[in-house]
Amino acid sequence: MQMPLQPLAAALAILALSTALAIAEVAPAPPREAFIPNQIGDSLSVIDLASSNTSAEIHIGGKPAGIAMSPDRAFAYVSSPDGKEVVVVNAATRAIERRIQAGEGPLGIAVNPRSGVLYVADWYRHEIMEIDPIKGQISRRVTVGNSPSGIAVTPDGAMLLSADRDSNQVSFIDAATFERRTVTAVGSHPFGITLSPDAKLAFTANVESNDVSVIDVAARTVVATVKVGNRPYAVALANGRAFVTNQHAGTVSVIDLSTYALIKAITVGEFPEGIEATADGRHVFVACWDANTLEEIDAITLEVVARIPVGNGPRAFGMFLR
Repeated sequence: MQMPLQPLAAALAILALSTALAIAEVAPAPPREAFIPNQIGDSLSVIDLASSNTSAEIHIGGKPAGIAMSPDRAFAYVSSPDGKEVVVVNAATRAIERRIQAGEGPLGIAVNPRSGVLYVADWYRHEIMEIDPIKGQISRRVTVGNSPSGIAVTPDGAMLLSADRDSNQVSFIDAATFERRTVTAVGSHPFGITLSPDAKLAFTANVESNDVSVIDVAARTVVATVKVGNRPYAVALANGRAFVTNQHAGTVSVIDLSTYALIKAITVGEFPEGIEATADGRHVFVACWDANTLEEIDAITLEVVARIPVGNGPRAFGMFLR
């Protein structure tokens, strides 16, 4: 028996409303702020993304470079290579909570999304440190290749990947045992490393071979190599594309992830380095070292839509959106 028209319309309306509410519940909130380490300026710029203004400038010291946010976004963790420490900043109050001694040359930094522990790459000791940010101390270390830089952690917190720049490889580390399981050879001098949201693929920006290596994480093999601009630094993923900062070209290369074809080179400020995409994949933010700007790219139109002044020598190597 057919449902009468009016009840059917009402039922469809209720279903549509329920679907809309469900989508609204899971839609990621847009970031409100960006925390940008300025290496030359020895500071951390806090940018209000709605107004495109600096809301705070925090003195860090030690030539800050790397940045990560706690899982709840309550704290920013900044690596200070010259200070040989990780600086913990309260994101709400802008106060420095503590300074944690961290090897000889802490650079890349990432957070385990499940446990909240920090992973920090020691450039000079060729190891990854596990740091408890509450106790403020190193709990474990693991030796990797020479001059580790970028670190990526799988969403389940089970594995971390280290881009070992001077060994031209990626190390795979078991987070539970903190042992290196294997390595995968990539292009020349990998620096930034980024995982796809499902952790099936990893992308390294290879500074000296001017390309990006695409790694099948399960197979531990390189499945594609894509030529980009001069001296690529880091990779962000948004809207089915990879966005790669090219330091010496002053551009961001855009790669179609379905074909690995190069779509476009977007001109940005001089010496682009750190890059991160918003969770909804609509926007990409790029820190430009020589221009002293944070630049916003529309991930749909592939155009720069905003240029925001920051401190001197912004590096923003890691995850800086909050």
